[in-house]
Amino acid sequence: MPRKKFTVAGEDTLKPDAKYNSKLLSKFINCIMWDGKKATATQIMYDALDIIGNKIEDAEPVEVFEKAIDNVKPRIEVRSKRVGGANYQVPMPVSNKRQLSLAIRWLREAIRSGKGRPTAVRAAEEVMAAYRGEGSAMQTRENIHRMAEANKAFAHFAW
Repeated sequence: MPRKKFTVAGEDTLKPDAKYNSKLLSKFINCIMWDGKKATATQIMYDALDIIGNKIEDAEPVEVFEKAIDNVKPRIEVRSKRVGGANYQVPMPVSNKRQLSLAIRWLREAIRSGKGRPTAVRAAEEVMAAYRGEGSAMQTRENIHRMAEANKAFAHFAW
């Protein structure tokens, strides 16, 4: 039996970022960070938000980022369920925490997949595309929703 309770850093221990005072942006910076280089990840995101601010004048850059994350969040996903010796792809609703996790992961992977340009530029373009409902991260979300729609016949296995 453990003597101390093991805690994982979550929403309550996460500090908002310095410039925009946003916990979501701080979480995204932590997720795009490589090899513990938080200053580099922070600078990349601030540069990306500056680019967004220059291109979209009618909204705050952090609001564009939050709307982009909200657009990428999946509402439903398929999970594999074994019933009577057969595996079925069963559509199930996604919890809020997993929605955020998947959205951040898909946006991060979309940013990292574009080669040949600075990361801040790629991040700005992908965030603006997600804000408009386009881009690679939105395509991933649409594929998940399309798969869930195709397997709607197996929804009765979701217990």
